Amino acid sequence: MIITNPGRYLEIGGRPAVRFERIYDHPVERVWRMVADPAELARWFPAPKITIDPVPGGAITFSGDPAMPEATSSGRVIDVDPPRRLAFSWGGDELHFDLEPLDGGRTRFVLTNVLEARDTAARNAAGWDVCLAALDALAEDRPAEQPAWQPAYDGYVAAGLPSGAPIPGRD
Repeated sequence: MIITNPGRYLEIGGRPAVRFERIYDHPVERVWRMVADPAELARWFPAPKITIDPVPGGAITFSGDPAMPEATSSGRVIDVDPPRRLAFSWGGDELHFDLEPLDGGRTRFVLTNVLEARDTAARNAAGWDVCLAALDALAEDRPAEQPAWQPAYDGYVAAGLPSGAPIPGRD
């Protein structure tokens, strides 16, 4: 069973962020592979081609995003503590994946996207909704159904998340 919550807006150290939480019926080691193994991460992350040097300061590269097919971006691993934490920079943002083992072989998964710009909150939250739907499907060993991005975005804007940033592939 997966407990799905919409993303929420918060500030961390004075920076804007969006945070998502899931509970997966898998041990932390399995969820870690979905987060830290480039082949598994590529199955749900917005870039289907990923390389990771999994040490602090190590390089991470992303390419093949259908919204930006020509773009390749890179970042640096900020923190890695297998199988509990992976954090890296991506553009001006930071992504933090935190895993907590729970009773019954389950795992709490928390994704925090610390944003470079406040007006990207609604856009990024909607994007993570789409990505996390694919992660949920991977965790349940079922085909992914891609939810529509625009209704999620509209919902976040209506809920008051900061918005107005350009939308890749649309603006």
